[in-house]
Amino acid sequence: MNSGEGTKATPQFETAEFQNKPGANACFVCHQPISGSYYRINSRMACAACTERLRASVPKDSHAAFVRASIFGVGAAIVGLVLYALVGIATGLEIGYVSLAVGWMVGVAMMKGSGGLGGRRYQIVALLLTYAAVSLAAIPIAISQSNKMKKAAQAQYQNTSPQNDSAQSSPPDSSGDEQPALPEGSPQRHTPGMASVVGYMALLGLASPFLELASNPFNGLIGLVILLVGIRIAWRMTRGRPALAFDGPF
Repeated sequence: MNSGEGTKATPQFETAEFQNKPGANACFVCHQPISGSYYRINSRMACAACTERLRASVPKDSHAAFVRASIFGVGAAIVGLVLYALVGIATGLEIGYVSLAVGWMVGVAMMKGSGGLGGRRYQIVALLLTYAAVSLAAIPIAISQSNKMKKAAQAQYQNTSPQNDSAQSSPPDSSGDEQPALPEGSPQRHTPGMASVVGYMALLGLASPFLELASNPFNGLIGLVILLVGIRIAWRMTRGRPALAFDGPF
C-alpha cells in the first residue's frame, strides 16, 4: 500500500473541518443568501435590510401606551367584578374559579391597550387590578345575602307572631326612643359620612380573601389559591412579546 494513500485514508481528528450546509448562510427572514456583513437576531442570521426593518417595526414602550393599557385594564376589572358578583348573587356562593376569568380578562385588555407591549410595571398593575376586582366583589355579594336574610327573617316573624289587638290599639311607648333636645351650641352626635362608609366597605372588601381564610380556613384557602392562579394568569399575559436581541454587524 502506498504511504501517501494511507495518509489520505486515515481520519484527521486534530483538525476540525466545517462544511457549509445549504441555506446555512441565508437570512432567516427573507431566505436570501448572505454575502458580506450580517447580523444575528436572537442568534439567527439575518441580512442588514431585514434587520433594519425589524428594528423599525418593534413597538417602543411609552407613557401613553402604559396609561392606555391601565385604562383598558381598569375597564376589564370592573366588568370582572360585576361578573363575579352576579355569579355569586345568582348562586349564593362565591365561586373562586371566576377569578381565573377575571385575570384573563385583565391581561387581554391591557395587552390590547398597549398594542402588545408589556413589562414589569404592566404586570404589577394587572396583579393589583385582578386582586381588587375579585376581592371587592365580596361587597355586593354580602349586601345581597344580608338583604335576603332580612327579608326571610321578617317573613318568618310575620307568619309566626300572634296577633295582639290590644298592643296594636295602644300607642307605642316611645319614651326610650325620643332624644332630649340638645341646648344650642352643644356638640351634635357624629354620624359617619358617605365617604367614610364607602372607604370602610372598600377596606373590608380588599381584606375579604383573608377574612374568609380566618373564618373558614378550608374554603378560604381554596379561594385564595384560585385567586393566586388568576393573578398569575394576568401576570404572565402582561409580560409582553419576547424581546428581540440584535447583535452585529459581523
